[in-house]
Amino acid sequence: MTTAAPSERMSRVDTAWLRMDSDANLMMIVGVWLMAPRLTLAELQQRIREGLLAYRRFRQKVVEDAAGASWVTDTAFDIGHHVQRETLNLRKDETPLAALKRRVAELASEPLDPSHPLWQFVLIENLDGEHSALVMRIHHCIGDGIALTSVMLSIADGGKAPPRRKKLDATDDDDGDWLSDTVIKPLADLAQKAIAATGQGLGKGLEMLSHSGSPTAATLDAGRMGLQVINDVAALALMPDDSPTRLKGRATRGKRVAWSDPLPLDAVKLVGKVFGGSINDVLLSCAAGAIGAYLRGKGDDTAGLHIRAMVPVNLRPLEEAYKLGNRFGLVPLVLPIGIANPIERLLEVRARMAELKGSYLPVLTMGVLALSGLVVKPVQSAITSLFAKKTTAVMTNVPGPREAIRFCGRTVKQLMFWVPQSGDIGVGVSILSYAGGVQFGLITDARMCPDPEAIIERFAPEFEKLLWLALMAPWPGDE
Repeated sequence: MTTAAPSERMSRVDTAWLRMDSDANLMMIVGVWLMAPRLTLAELQQRIREGLLAYRRFRQKVVEDAAGASWVTDTAFDIGHHVQRETLNLRKDETPLAALKRRVAELASEPLDPSHPLWQFVLIENLDGEHSALVMRIHHCIGDGIALTSVMLSIADGGKAPPRRKKLDATDDDDGDWLSDTVIKPLADLAQKAIAATGQGLGKGLEMLSHSGSPTAATLDAGRMGLQVINDVAALALMPDDSPTRLKGRATRGKRVAWSDPLPLDAVKLVGKVFGGSINDVLLSCAAGAIGAYLRGKGDDTAGLHIRAMVPVNLRPLEEAYKLGNRFGLVPLVLPIGIANPIERLLEVRARMAELKGSYLPVLTMGVLALSGLVVKPVQSAITSLFAKKTTAVMTNVPGPREAIRFCGRTVKQLMFWVPQSGDIGVGVSILSYAGGVQFGLITDARMCPDPEAIIERFAPEFEKLLWLALMAPWPGDE
């Protein structure tokens, strides 16, 4: 008599990400590490056994059923299936780096094997005689970017092993009680309070307050929060479709990837300080400038044009980043790609970012994702398509380690990652700070944007314009 493999139910939010896969867009987070000196397959597999497999999620496969999905231990787990070695096949006049980007794009279009745990590492042992490249593919249902970044850093040299937890071992991603307590119930309570304070209820509320002395700070805060929730719900529901550009259309399976050389982080901080913006404001402004310049280079008129990018917002305490699963929301950020003046564009981005502060949109979108994990897939697909119509890109900005990390005794010289795009979204923008530098990466639909390098190469010039203007600006104390 055989014993069934241990299983546990997948959370509603993770189920939503699992079922978001389509032929055109796979829900994989893809990353690349460039290391020197070269790394061998045997060393990599040993580190994965010792580190990554301490998280039991990486030993579990997904089994779907009518009600959702479960995590089930893969009794036939074989590390050789998940950690493999490849040799790049260079085309005529192709550099190793160009061949690597082409291979990463191919891997971003290849589904993971659903009969095994949904992750794979591909090692290019000899990239250029000096470096090895490690390409990582992990399905989004396993975890979000913050969680997976924490996991990968934990298996680097000197990384801390995941805390052991009763019953849940090295992972704790059950969102049943958490979602109810921190998302749905507070939203319902706030909405009810806000509704009670508007319309006919407003007069009664004011009368009640007038007879009970001064309103408490808690009462006023609850009212403001409730009104903010209602405003955010309306903004999400009434959000118009995004501006039509060549970067929107029907997504296809083909992908292209590109990434830039790092910019000095201290210089980015300087620009932000001079113009009163954050590092985020500066980088997003450069991204908007690069995309706008790319479209104008194609002959498109961008005057007065804006596009919308969905930006992930972390909803978990950073000290719990090692916990797998998805705990983030999304906010729509408007990028002023039609503003050519770099300072004017930066100020516009700063203003747009300020508008998002205090918004409950991340919590609302998290709740939408959770609820979509409960409905049948066609209904979930309709919800995803609605978001895609209102959005041109997915954009994420992740702060990485301040110092270069080491892996199996090698130095990780450069790292990059890309988040997936859902529905018909054809552009993914990644901004990552690492070891004193900031770099910009793109993954694009091969039909909508077959040449992402043409956007990437405009990123540094847009930043240099801001840097020169910052250096010429009067400093405190100058006459």
